[in-house]
Amino acid sequence: MRHPLAIPRVSTCIDLCRAMGWLPERQYHDSPLATDAQLARFHDPAYIAALRRAEARQTLTDEEKEKFNLGRNGNPIFPEVFRRPATASGGSILAAHLSGEAGVVYNPAGGTHHGRPGYASGFCFFNDPALCILELLDQGAERVFYLDVDAHHGDGVQDAFHDRDEVMTLSIHEGGRWPMNGSGLGELGDRAAGMARNLPVPADFNDSEMDYIMEACVLPLLEKFEADSILLQCGADGLAEDPMSRLGLSNGALWRVVSRLKGLAPRLIVLGGGGYNPWSVGRCWAGVWAVLNGFDIPDRLSDEAEKVLRALSWRHSKGRNPPDHWMTTLLDPARSGPVRSEIRHIVSEVLRP
Repeated sequence: MRHPLAIPRVSTCIDLCRAMGWLPERQYHDSPLATDAQLARFHDPAYIAALRRAEARQTLTDEEKEKFNLGRNGNPIFPEVFRRPATASGGSILAAHLSGEAGVVYNPAGGTHHGRPGYASGFCFFNDPALCILELLDQGAERVFYLDVDAHHGDGVQDAFHDRDEVMTLSIHEGGRWPMNGSGLGELGDRAAGMARNLPVPADFNDSEMDYIMEACVLPLLEKFEADSILLQCGADGLAEDPMSRLGLSNGALWRVVSRLKGLAPRLIVLGGGGYNPWSVGRCWAGVWAVLNGFDIPDRLSDEAEKVLRALSWRHSKGRNPPDHWMTTLLDPARSGPVRSEIRHIVSEVLRP
C-alpha cells in the first residue's frame, strides 16, 4: 500500500507557478540540507543519528524502531528518510533568514508540525516549524505568532512553545481527528497551557466559518499579541476533496487566510503541511504563492499549467475520474454556509479573559 504522502505535492506547486510565469529564478532558492547542529536546536542528537542510520542501512533494529517510532505507525523508512526532512527543515531555517530582508517567504515543503524532539510522529520526522521559530528568535524576533490551519492539530509546535511568552500558537483543526489532543474542549482544547490556543472545529467546516474565525478570533488575538513575526502552517488537508479529513473548505478560504495576514507584521513566513490529493494541494499552494505576490488568478489556466495537472495520477478512488476543473482552474467554487453555534462557542472560549 502506498503512503498517503507518496504523491507529487511541492513539485506540482512549483511547476504550476513556473508554468504561470509567477516564479522567476531570482525569487527561487534551493533549500539547503540542515546541519546536525541546526537540527539539534530542537531534536535529540541520538534521534538525528538514528535517522542517518536508517537512511544508510534502510532498516533499524526493532528496539530502535520502537524508541524512535521509525518504520512503524505511518513513519516509514525510505531512501531519503534523513535527507528529505532535513532539506525541508533547511528551507524553513533559510526562510527565517530571508524574511529579515524579503519580509515574505514561502516554503511549501515545510510544515511538519507533529515532529517530536526524539521521535517521528504523524508522517513528520523533523519539526521544521519549531526550527524556524527558534531561528526567528535567534535573529531577534520578540513576538512570534504561529497559526496552523492544517486539518490535524499542530501538537508538536504547541508543545514546544506553550510555556514561552514570546511565542503564541493557535491551531484550527478538525475535532476528534488524530492526534486526538487539542481536539476537543477541555482536553488541551480551547485554552491549552501557556500561550497556546486551539479551535477544534466540527466536520463540514465551511468557508464562512473560516472567515468568521479569522475576523472574530485570529485577527483580534494577533493584534493584541503585537507580533513582529507571523508563521503560517498552511496545510491543505482541510479542503473538501482531501481524503484525510471531513472538513469542507475551498482553497479560496485558505487564500483569504493568507491575504488577511499580509502586512500585519514585518515578517510573514508561509509553510506547507498536510494535503493528500495531488490536484487539490498543488492548486491550493500555487494559489498561496499568487496571493502572496498579488498575482491575479485567471478563470482558466494557461495551456502549460494545464499540462502539469493533466500529467498527475493518484491511486485513490477520487483519482480515478478527476473532474475537469481540477485540470483547468485554480480557484475552487466557494463553499459557504451557516456559521454554526459550535464555531461561535469555541471562539468565545478561546477569547475568554
